[in-house]
Amino acid sequence: MTRLGIMSDSHGRVPPQVYTFFQNVDIILHCGDIGSADVLAELQHFKKTIAVCGNIDSKIDFPSLKDLLTFNIEGVKVLMTHIGGYPSHYPAAIKKILQNEKPHLFLCGHSHICKVMFDNDMNLLHINPGACGKYGIHLKCTLVRLEIDREKMQNLDVMEYDR
Repeated sequence: MTRLGIMSDSHGRVPPQVYTFFQNVDIILHCGDIGSADVLAELQHFKKTIAVCGNIDSKIDFPSLKDLLTFNIEGVKVLMTHIGGYPSHYPAAIKKILQNEKPHLFLCGHSHICKVMFDNDMNLLHINPGACGKYGIHLKCTLVRLEIDREKMQNLDVMEYDR
């Protein structure tokens, strides 16, 4: 079993809730808008972290980060990007990638709105963990945990706290 901590839009800080809510996760997945190389380094020091570049993340500060990643965790194909939309509202380029790649789990951020939805048309679980930083339109910060056990996604949990 692999336990995931999923976050996005930290905008230059690691909130203290990350250390409690993600205490028992195996991997942190950051869906972009990290905000500073220090934040990524802090997360990587805490747990193995996989991240994508967000629209506020400079390629100078994050030269090794990609805009889109595809990888497997226990037989679950994961596609992660920053700006991805949501079911029935994917940007055309993302929709095409989803159709070609056929992931089981699609992770994105950007909207600052936590959404967990099953997309019947694409046959995937869509997760936008919302935002955990202090900047943006959101009034609540959110983090998501998910377990993957031999191709089965289970025990999804959302933490919500005041910004």
